[in-house]
Amino acid sequence: MKVVVIANPKGGAGKSTLSTNIAGYFASRGHHVMLGDADIQQSSRFWLSQRPATLPSISTWELEPGKIPTVKPPKDTTHVVIDTPAGLSGAQLKELVQRANKIIVPVMPGVFDMQAAHAFLQELSVLTRKLPAKVGVVGNRVDARTIAAAHLHEFAESLDVPILGYLRDTQYYLHMAAHGLSMFDITPSQIEKDLEQWAPICHWLDKN
Repeated sequence: MKVVVIANPKGGAGKSTLSTNIAGYFASRGHHVMLGDADIQQSSRFWLSQRPATLPSISTWELEPGKIPTVKPPKDTTHVVIDTPAGLSGAQLKELVQRANKIIVPVMPGVFDMQAAHAFLQELSVLTRKLPAKVGVVGNRVDARTIAAAHLHEFAESLDVPILGYLRDTQYYLHMAAHGLSMFDITPSQIEKDLEQWAPICHWLDKN
């Protein structure tokens, strides 16, 4: 079973956007997916409640907001995505890192966002040193051609963490979230540019 954890110590970094789209990607590939929403805002749970029954199914836990799931998913589950609360640290972070195969940290290209992520990524580096879990950064709401994106890339390189890709700021994400959709549930021709941005992220997720 593959476990992907989406985490960032700062609220508003795009954890739920990544979590729901990654769950949607796995489901579109025919996997048995569970999406756990431990965030206080419960955005991923709302997304699931809006998801049309005609789309590939994604299951969930009954989680108390702010609490990390402790119950094991059903045996037929192949992929788990966990949307974590802001400020995740200490014992809860350590427990998730020990379970995870992949950890994605969404970071927006602002000075304060990078500052908030700095200590968190260093902590992850220490926690994963002797574990198989791999850590990657996704630049969220960013134009890869900008100076801000270059600063974000330099920031990640200084911590020896790969930048998996950059996701642009587009109204598609807001529209899809309101209807329980992911980038992988709509006609590809409508979102070619966005799917191109997702391609390296999906490739990293699929690797062992």
